[in-house]
Amino acid sequence: MSRAALVVFLQRPGGQSQFSPSLRGPRPRTPLLRAVFDEVAADPAGDHSVGRLAARANVSPRHLSRLFKEELGMTPAKYVEAVRFDAAKSMLDAGHSVTHAAERAGFGSSESLRRAFVQHLGIPPRSYQQRFLSTGRASG
Repeated sequence: MSRAALVVFLQRPGGQSQFSPSLRGPRPRTPLLRAVFDEVAADPAGDHSVGRLAARANVSPRHLSRLFKEELGMTPAKYVEAVRFDAAKSMLDAGHSVTHAAERAGFGSSESLRRAFVQHLGIPPRSYQQRFLSTGRASG
């Protein structure tokens, strides 16, 4: 893919709010999934393995995965990663270090966070943060 074909706002222009993936789109129809969503959003760094989430929801891991696929088109693990990514990104936006953001968001290591940033935005978290901070200072 050529670089010219991909345009991504690292920060929404004009003071627009940054949107969380956990809040984008409609909430799940199933009360069980809404409870799982709320639990993950409340503590992104928690133990949110499919087995643990399923046990807390009193369903099998297979059933929970099926509900996620049917209603949201993603796996529980992908949702957890999206929430963790958003949490880490918000911490970087607030000026926290990459290591702190990785730990508090549940990535386990700054290398795991780096891989997630490169996958989602095409740049490592330090580069993202440098662009964000310089943009924030220039417009503030």
